[in-house]
Amino acid sequence: MARQNYFFTSESVSEGHPDKVCDRISDEVVDLFFREGAKAGIDPYQIRVACETLATTNRVVIAGEVRGPKLTEDTIIHVARQAIRDIGYEQEGFHWDRANIEVLLHSQSADIAQGVDAGSNKDEGAGDQGIMFGYACRETPELMPAPIYYAHKILHVLSEARRSGAEKHLGPDAKSQVTIRYENGLPVEATQVVISHQHVTEDLTSAQVADIVRPYVEKALPAGWVTKDTVWHINPTGKFYIGGPDGDCGLTGRKIIVDTYGGAAPHGGGAFSGKDPTKVDRSAAYAARYLAKNVVAAGLADRCTLQLSYAIGVARPLSIYADLHDTGKIDPAKLEAVLMDIISLTPRGIREHLKLNRPIYARTSAYGHFGRQPDSDGGFSWENTDLVDELKRAFA
Repeated sequence: MARQNYFFTSESVSEGHPDKVCDRISDEVVDLFFREGAKAGIDPYQIRVACETLATTNRVVIAGEVRGPKLTEDTIIHVARQAIRDIGYEQEGFHWDRANIEVLLHSQSADIAQGVDAGSNKDEGAGDQGIMFGYACRETPELMPAPIYYAHKILHVLSEARRSGAEKHLGPDAKSQVTIRYENGLPVEATQVVISHQHVTEDLTSAQVADIVRPYVEKALPAGWVTKDTVWHINPTGKFYIGGPDGDCGLTGRKIIVDTYGGAAPHGGGAFSGKDPTKVDRSAAYAARYLAKNVVAAGLADRCTLQLSYAIGVARPLSIYADLHDTGKIDPAKLEAVLMDIISLTPRGIREHLKLNRPIYARTSAYGHFGRQPDSDGGFSWENTDLVDELKRAFA
């Protein structure tokens, strides 16, 4: 029997966090290859991107393996600069126009390519081995765990205020952390709120930052969740003027728990950003979330965790496992069989069903890959609940 009364904490980081700057640049490179590949008439199934980014004081290094359209270093550098500019970095130690950007992208390994590419007698194989998890629950309308959902929402609301010019004192770099009290298995109250937010006015005090930030936090959280007993920690170090990669080195893929479920569900270990959808670290994690969300949306369970596993070069998943956390109204073993039949869980099948061969990835790089609204151009397609009717019929 799961505990009903407890506290749980999740954190988020803004688009200006050093690691998220790197995730954004890496995903901009993925989008660039899909956009330019389409212009050149290249089959999107032939495009390969595995892009890692490092950022530090006025320096960015972009490295990895690619295949597809022939792009100049200047083109890639321009995309990186525009990403940094959009995030909002024009400070002395990290400036979109003055940072030294180095591109070290080269061709994908032929040994990897021969296993992944489709052939006359084989389907497209997985880009790597690994395990991927998907999760959904009824704690929020978006079927996400409440702590990570509201940690993201706080920073997103603050980012919108900064970008609109409503809060001119705030910088791009920020972190949030929310501790939520659960009663009878339901989230009911925020007991601790931690916000560290960069400020561009150097002499701003923590108390002044708190006066700016608190109304946005209260706006982001459900009514009644902030009480007289809520404990606040806002810029607890006292000053946060030097931010972004100038204050702390950033790397692609270091915020994988922020990207998924805030620790409320397992993570397979592989990062998402910078990877084309042959990499099942990304595409199969999206598929697992898609299936888990549809299971919960269909009323088959209140919570659902799915695990998929793959071997490099092998198309079909090696295994599928469903855990309904004692909330299910169906047999999990039957669910596993039904899910394997509803959509093809090969890399190609996932790409086709979720329409992943498109430049839709830069927008995923901050505020979570899950719990977002599907976009009209196909972004966040894995958040759709279009399998609900089919699942209900399967278990009628």
